[in-house]
Amino acid sequence: MEITWLGHACCRIREMGVTIITDPYDETTGYTLPRLKADIVTISHDDPHHAYVKACKGNPFIIAGPGEYEIKGVFITGIATFHDKKQGSQRGPNTVYLYEFNGLSVCHLGDLGHVPTQAQIEALGHIDVLLVPVGGHQCLKAAEAAEVISLLEPRIVVPIHYKTKFTTLPLAGLDVFLKEVGISMPEPLDVLKVTPASLPEETQIVVLNPRQD
Repeated sequence: MEITWLGHACCRIREMGVTIITDPYDETTGYTLPRLKADIVTISHDDPHHAYVKACKGNPFIIAGPGEYEIKGVFITGIATFHDKKQGSQRGPNTVYLYEFNGLSVCHLGDLGHVPTQAQIEALGHIDVLLVPVGGHQCLKAAEAAEVISLLEPRIVVPIHYKTKFTTLPLAGLDVFLKEVGISMPEPLDVLKVTPASLPEETQIVVLNPRQD
């Protein structure tokens, strides 16, 4: 499996000849999406920073809410959560997605705005790779992201949705999250390549460079 961070909450997941794009954004994020062709696009919530599906070519299957799906051998579970800490009364719903294929499970939290309930944690089950927002501003702050990681116990954590040189959005930087979890900056990767055999025994944080070409 290959996972590439395209900036903000947008990631490309490739496995078994299938390409999944999560939360494609428009140019108001400050990022520029590369040319994208997808088989599946998942949308955490209806916002131009997370739901710009026109950026994805190839007539992809669009998933924009909770449910269970099987597309091209990929099992996808969308779990209803909220974009805030007040049951969605401030910013509405958010969908967390679990992708399962070829012995690996990847979870994309979208713009999750609260620590998941026990029922939501149980619904997610085992997670190999967790794509977690850490920059605050309408989603998890660093301390909350750290708490979610401890509850979900993934094998690999990829922080997303934080301040970089490309965006003017009022997000906290990656350094705030790394300080919260007590680690120094790891060497960033352009692409995360993972197999069931390569998974670490204990939770490992992997930093990806946002791809902008």
